[in-house]
Amino acid sequence: MSNQANKISNRYSRPQTLAGAVGGLLKIFGIRASDSDLSARWEEIMGNNISSIAKLAAIKKTRNKKFNITLRPTNPALTLELSYMTEEIKQKINKYFGYDAVEKISFRK
Repeated sequence: MSNQANKISNRYSRPQTLAGAVGGLLKIFGIRASDSDLSARWEEIMGNNISSIAKLAAIKKTRNKKFNITLRPTNPALTLELSYMTEEIKQKINKYFGYDAVEKISFRK
């Protein structure tokens, strides 16, 4: 219990958004929210390799409760490289949510 108390008592030097604060609390208790949690934790989920070349542009929830993810490469020349990494990106997002959450990944230039 003291480990959670240490995590909660951490202060931030700059103000946070409400989504960031709630997302932090949900992370402490092991609950994953939704698409807003994915966008807030993009760098953490994807790791430095992918997050340095692709930013999350849009998330749309489909009728079957899966996500269509749109990525924006930092450089348009990296779109082809990212297209080869779509399976890895899907696996990381699915692992984070704990179920098969991604239906489609597309790219925006």
